[in-house]
Amino acid sequence: MKSKKFIPSLIITVLLLIAAYWYEQNGDLPGSRPAAEDTDVVQLRFPSDRFPETARHIQDAIRSGEASICTIERQEADENRKESLKGVPTKKGYDRDEWPMAMCEEGGSGADIEYITPSDNRGAGSWVGNQLEGLPDGTQVEFIFK
Repeated sequence: MKSKKFIPSLIITVLLLIAAYWYEQNGDLPGSRPAAEDTDVVQLRFPSDRFPETARHIQDAIRSGEASICTIERQEADENRKESLKGVPTKKGYDRDEWPMAMCEEGGSGADIEYITPSDNRGAGSWVGNQLEGLPDGTQVEFIFK
């Protein structure tokens, strides 16, 4: 009697494991984590609909001459942030968004700064951090906007 209940539970467990593995490998959402492949530039599809202020800022900054490629360099992030925000006052109710980002080799002094609502800025920062988490320093990332 117990084996009759065990087999369906085992099948469901195996199917869930297969589904979890497939999702981890392929994702099912646009903008899912980029593959860390041996390519020159990793393309990251940024969800403009979820973070419209940040998307607009990045696109405007690139059109104004800022780098379109972010080379990941996490060790310099604190110093880059300090340099890019130097002389840019805080503004109540807003974050200071920077492009190129502080975690980019291209960031730091001279970065484009824009005031953005905290929810958009921090949500975008968290999303980008999660997408790039497994990529090593030195990886070049191009942001693609849908």
